[in-house]
Amino acid sequence: MDATEYKTFLTVFTLFNVLSICWCAPQQFCEPGEDASGRCNNGPDEEKPVCSEINLGYCNDLDYSRTIFPNILGQRSRHEVESGAEYLLLSVIHGLLNGECSPDIRLLGCSVLAPRCQDLPNPAPVKSCRSTCEAVRKGCGHAFEGIDMAWPYFLDCDRFFASEQEGCHDPLAPLRARQEVAFSNLSPDEPSTIIQFTYHSNAQMYSVLKRTAAKCSHISRTYSIGRSTEGKDLLAIEFTDNPGGHELLEPEIKLVGNMHGNEVLGRQLLLYLAQYLCSEYLLGNQRIQTLVNTTRIHILASMNPDGYELAAAEVEDSNDPEQQPHHNQEGHELNGWTVGRTNAQNLDLNRNFPDLTSILYRNRRIKRFRTDHIPIPDSYWFGKVASETYAVMKWIRSVPFVQSASLHGGELVISYPFDFSRHLYEERMFSPTPDEQAFKQLARTYADSHASMADNNTERCGASFIRSGGIINGALWYSFPGGMSDFNYLHTNCLEITVELGCDKFPSEEELYPEWLRNKEALLSFMESVHRGIKGVVKDEEGYGIKGASISVRGIRKDVTTAEDGDYWRLMNSGTHIITASAKGYSKVSKRIYLPAHLEKAGRVDFLLKKVPVQPVRPDYHLFLSSSLDTYERFDPYNQFQSYGRSEPGEPREPREPGMGGEPGMGGEWQEKPWWWNYFTQAGVSAPTWLLRNI
Repeated sequence: MDATEYKTFLTVFTLFNVLSICWCAPQQFCEPGEDASGRCNNGPDEEKPVCSEINLGYCNDLDYSRTIFPNILGQRSRHEVESGAEYLLLSVIHGLLNGECSPDIRLLGCSVLAPRCQDLPNPAPVKSCRSTCEAVRKGCGHAFEGIDMAWPYFLDCDRFFASEQEGCHDPLAPLRARQEVAFSNLSPDEPSTIIQFTYHSNAQMYSVLKRTAAKCSHISRTYSIGRSTEGKDLLAIEFTDNPGGHELLEPEIKLVGNMHGNEVLGRQLLLYLAQYLCSEYLLGNQRIQTLVNTTRIHILASMNPDGYELAAAEVEDSNDPEQQPHHNQEGHELNGWTVGRTNAQNLDLNRNFPDLTSILYRNRRIKRFRTDHIPIPDSYWFGKVASETYAVMKWIRSVPFVQSASLHGGELVISYPFDFSRHLYEERMFSPTPDEQAFKQLARTYADSHASMADNNTERCGASFIRSGGIINGALWYSFPGGMSDFNYLHTNCLEITVELGCDKFPSEEELYPEWLRNKEALLSFMESVHRGIKGVVKDEEGYGIKGASISVRGIRKDVTTAEDGDYWRLMNSGTHIITASAKGYSKVSKRIYLPAHLEKAGRVDFLLKKVPVQPVRPDYHLFLSSSLDTYERFDPYNQFQSYGRSEPGEPREPREPGMGGEPGMGGEWQEKPWWWNYFTQAGVSAPTWLLRNI
């Protein structure tokens, strides 16, 4: 080969390689939205814009009839739009957000996928108004956060919307006009808060709580108190004017539902209550604003999410025509007494708490035996302790709760401690606490505010409460040890009642709204009742609060103790009382007070204690060591629940459903996708990774 032939060969070879590189180069795909923004182009040729009739099922209610292709995102046809994850999202968004922000999100998204077409002088899209987009995002961003979904890229207000000066279209104007007409026709007596009265799965429950907290982030937050046996989050929500911490002299109250997994009405009522408090606060309801601004309210909608899943599955099967031959036709009412009551370990959570009542009964005649803050005996930890019980005990010990209600089902009555009979062999025996009168007042507050609980003509579920007006001492009704209410009373300052909401433990969905109406005023009145009795601060001579000081009332053998900063609350009925404050290393101080019968807020009684030399321990003191505060701090001494102790109560933690891998608090990240991811993967569309948060 001579030099000329070699040069020719080299030129051809080089040209061949260049062409090969060009032919074999991978096709360049645009990121979502980049085609429309001009950063790249997915197609080989730029298509001329063409106006056509809107023929998209989920967008046919726009206030115009003609759209344009390619649209703002660069999608060239109706088929391409319908095949995209953006359109699929709009088709399922109502269900994902439980109807919130509907149809606003759908109409706004449709105005991007099917923008209004302007024919003259040349076909061109008319973008929707940026101000409308920003208003929707401000009002609905929390809903997406509540289900761990990122704000959709195609609703980017800066990229795909225009200002009024540029000329824009408001796709929500007709909707707002219709809403204004509808609101103008509402009577003042009609509720302004809109709640969907349906049942919620565990995932939906988490979503509702988180969306509510995000919507009212200035007065609310969610936090985890622990996990169920199967790893589900025990997610609580709090309402107060400064969420996240205890405020001096602000009483704390808790409401607990679904302790028995098949008693579901309380769970639903508490979800509705959380939404109601948030919405009414934002709407300016003065009563709700006063309640939230002066109280710290904690709501644990489900203490037994594992049991709920079993109960809900059983009810679903009983309503399935193909399964009906295998189920008793009594449906909901029969199921209410059977499946799902216990947790996943088959433990009844309301029999699983430490039996401090028996300890009290054995030692009550001993002069110096303390009937408050009785320690958990070490022997308790050698038995089966449910993870749910463990989490609630830590929660109760970590927050200075004043009063509480546990919502159950199966009867229509309020019961109050003691729940365990003072005589071992008496199953029905009146067994009052030292705070009998205060408990009766708490029970009366709920029962009298309920639509029918205190009415003696109300049909009951088998038991008779005619003489008591819908309230009863728990042990007089039926006796059992290891209950949560007795534990609250004997281990902490908290007074807890048990609210039995009705005969049907798993009522039909049609009954949820009527039950809300029956219980709403009772729930609000009960929470407001925490502002009675007395409150105050116990300080030393230097002005510092004294933690753990005892507040005693003459004639009531049950003290309360001060919280971290020395503040306390003591639920009491009206009358004249002698109050004494004492603390180790300080002098005692007593005051005589009078509480009027109709005092609308707690009376303020402060104490100033002087330091004194600590008295030597008497020789017989050790006989009562087991009941002293010296052992109160012993909790889980054998580290039986170390695996549940990675997150302290009050630290927010993300819910996890069964089957999700990983472990929170261990430094790793979840590998699995959110629960809503299956909506898209099962439909076969391109994976919408733009909906994932924090990637």
